[in-house]
Amino acid sequence: MSRAEYARCTLCPRECNVNRQENAGFCGQSDKIKIARAALHYWEEPCISGKEGSGTIFFSGCTLKCCFCQNYEISHLGKGFEVSTGELADIFLGLQHEGANNINLVSPTPFVPGIIEALDMVKGRLNIPVVYNCGGYEKIDTIDMLDGYIDIYLPDLKYHSDEFSKKYSSCGDYFERAIESIIRMQQQVGKPAYDDKGLMKKGVIVRHLTLPTLRHDSERVIRELRYRFNPDDIVLSLMSQYVPVYKAKEHKEINRRISSFEYGYVLDIASQLGFTGYSQERSASSETYIPEFFDKKPAQLWQK
Repeated sequence: MSRAEYARCTLCPRECNVNRQENAGFCGQSDKIKIARAALHYWEEPCISGKEGSGTIFFSGCTLKCCFCQNYEISHLGKGFEVSTGELADIFLGLQHEGANNINLVSPTPFVPGIIEALDMVKGRLNIPVVYNCGGYEKIDTIDMLDGYIDIYLPDLKYHSDEFSKKYSSCGDYFERAIESIIRMQQQVGKPAYDDKGLMKKGVIVRHLTLPTLRHDSERVIRELRYRFNPDDIVLSLMSQYVPVYKAKEHKEINRRISSFEYGYVLDIASQLGFTGYSQERSASSETYIPEFFDKKPAQLWQK
């Protein structure tokens, strides 16, 4: 995989055409891979984390600017440290050695060419699934680049309304781009498949975070998913973990946790449409689940 994609970057739908070898793109990143944490992580969906944990790598930067992002230290503020493709490959193998159920790439879009290089380096030695954990705002061409490298796609589908996506995530064409990319993801990896421990081996898990006052937009998201997929084509994960952090407090209507009524409304819609998958306890709405991020390279690149 050549790094020519960084010279006039069009990896995400913003297509900012920045030469990231010289300047940062909209995502805030150069062509150097930057991460803020690599560790076993236990708080993903059960079929991803299992008992042993998911080998999660948090990349710096983001193609979105969600005002409520729990990981704003890395997505907005750029916290993290640079690693080479060789070091990233070592992290993959190190997490596998520690017993990770998979390699979980969080917000990886700005670094897809480097990630592919690193995965090529460990071909034949990495024997666990690779998860592409993203905000959903993806380009078909970039998803096509990942064909054969990714086993499990874990995208968000945050909004149906362009008004809300622009207001809260600085992205006016979010739904159109996200839904087409999710369709391509599912075409690539097919229906969900699991091993004998119930861990996912391949498939698509679509996450939707219910936001305060937006339950009807959530309903539209779920209905659109049902229009495009049979319930067994994907796994639907409905999250209640919203906490008004960072700049969410500037918007009165979302400056609170969601109510039991709002979350129950969304769960009922999903059930009526035949979706089975994951939901969260109300206790998930807590800042205690936000991991610690680092801006200095540790002596060992991954943590147990």
